[in-house]
Amino acid sequence: MSTDNVQIFDTTLRDGEQVPGCKLNKTQKLVIAERLDLLGVDIIEAGFPVSSPGDFESVMEISKLVKNASICALSRSVENDIKVAAEALQYAKRPRIHTGIGTSDSHIKYKFNTTRDKIIERGVAAVKCAKSFVEDVEFYAEDAGRTENEFLARVCEQMIKAGATVLNIPDTTGYCLPEEYGAKIKYLKENVKGIHNVTISCHCHNDLGLATANSMAGVSNGARQIECTINGIGERAGNTALEEIVMIMRQHPSLNLTTGIDASLLFSTSQMVSDTMGMMVQPNKAIVGTNAFAHSSGIHQDGVIKNRETYEIIDPAEVGVTESAIILTARSGRAALAYRAKKLGYELTKLELDKVYPEFLKFADSKKEVQNDDIHEIMKISNISTTVV
Repeated sequence: MSTDNVQIFDTTLRDGEQVPGCKLNKTQKLVIAERLDLLGVDIIEAGFPVSSPGDFESVMEISKLVKNASICALSRSVENDIKVAAEALQYAKRPRIHTGIGTSDSHIKYKFNTTRDKIIERGVAAVKCAKSFVEDVEFYAEDAGRTENEFLARVCEQMIKAGATVLNIPDTTGYCLPEEYGAKIKYLKENVKGIHNVTISCHCHNDLGLATANSMAGVSNGARQIECTINGIGERAGNTALEEIVMIMRQHPSLNLTTGIDASLLFSTSQMVSDTMGMMVQPNKAIVGTNAFAHSSGIHQDGVIKNRETYEIIDPAEVGVTESAIILTARSGRAALAYRAKKLGYELTKLELDKVYPEFLKFADSKKEVQNDDIHEIMKISNISTTVV
């Protein structure tokens, strides 16, 4: 069975940067953009040019810098937004304008105070305007997750006729359940004329912790682009995490889906973005958290020491992590102590281990984690010297 490629649309520099306190200067954006290009993302959403002179300049400079990825600029369905986006993208090798409008009844009534037909008219006008500047035009149906499917299909069909090449179906509020979002993509695939000539994109938010699951449901039902961010940063609870969806597809070959991402750069890219934006990655974050490959339970430690795959489905080296971490705590057993001691030069016999272990537990009960210096102190108390150079 053939494998389909899923395009990775990274919006760290646009949606990710909208997080309070995460504002980047131009130099920082260029460094991250260059890393994203090296990582292998297909599209970099570089910013919202009309929002500020600084954002405009950043999009323009990123367009000059990036060699491989398409560069995308966001706009509202406003003619001036689109013109400014096009100007900012003038140096891009592969420019894309991302324009759109809200399509849910909530947005139509309360945000725009208009009608469904008027929303379609504005969307069509925006796509046609963008198409006059660039060939690659992506349309977003904001709040598509809460948009009635029959109307959403009408919107999509009209945007395809107007010239859109990508249809973004955002779960803007993170409301959808995976089966609902997957069914929405399936409905569009089956009911929109011309849908097979464009790419369907998933842009899912994490308000209920379902962004990654929803994105995977989307591609499982025919979407072929996922919009995501490094570390899952973004508005409110964040976006789909790039590292998660990439590794899901790598770990489940039965999905017959692949990406062009160099997974060995995931951890270092995560750290770069975290340091640059000042946004700490939660320790238990999947794939890139400091505890993602750390083991403190004695049962788990024993299993991992014997065979890593006992408790790890991903080889840490695959994502750029040096090795699994055996964290010594009061829950650690003899196997973990012997393992760490050997790394420090102590080749313990069974009798020596039996002698050392009670001293280890005394240390472990007095602190959260036993460090290397503590191991040396334990060995000194136990009159055991190094045997391995």
